[in-house]
Amino acid sequence: MGSGDDQKLPDEESPSPSPSSAPPSFRDYWRERILYPTLLGGVAGGGIGLVSKHRRTHGLANISATYATNIAIVAGCYCGAREFVRVSRRADPEDLLNSVIAGFSTGALLGRLQGGQSGAIRYSVIFAVAGTTFDYATMKLKPMLEGFGESVFGQDENGQSQFKLPEWSPIQVLDEDALAAKKAREEKLYSQRVLGKMSKEES
Repeated sequence: MGSGDDQKLPDEESPSPSPSSAPPSFRDYWRERILYPTLLGGVAGGGIGLVSKHRRTHGLANISATYATNIAIVAGCYCGAREFVRVSRRADPEDLLNSVIAGFSTGALLGRLQGGQSGAIRYSVIFAVAGTTFDYATMKLKPMLEGFGESVFGQDENGQSQFKLPEWSPIQVLDEDALAAKKAREEKLYSQRVLGKMSKEES
């Protein structure tokens, strides 16, 4: 009786995970596919406003904020529509048909609000071409950027990312073996200099 009461079920010891918590990879994916492009569009819009010819008429701060807001809205709507199409079609993230459909729908909606029916047709074509071109260029450049990041940011023995200078850089961070070899060379040169001075004094 005592032994039966002392036994604990493993299900009672481990608390069940909360069903409302989303896995980190899911949040990171949507952050990378929607949030970051939207913020990048806002930054690019602000940069365009800085060199806009209307900055003297409307003011630098006002025109930069206007461009940043408009381009961020466009980027957010397009990226959100692209991911909605991808989930609805259950397609691969690199399927460019998602970009075409998202570009047409986003351009038609925003163009309709901006310039009526003619604006919807015009903007739908522009958004489809521009969005698909941007996504295609991103897919082609992503391996190159990842390779450059791996060459600059290496990993230590624990698998943690650490900054690493490229091989062509004149400044290099030495590891323990390289530091030991450098110290040995310095000690050897120092001893040679001391012996040279002593030989000169004796002569």
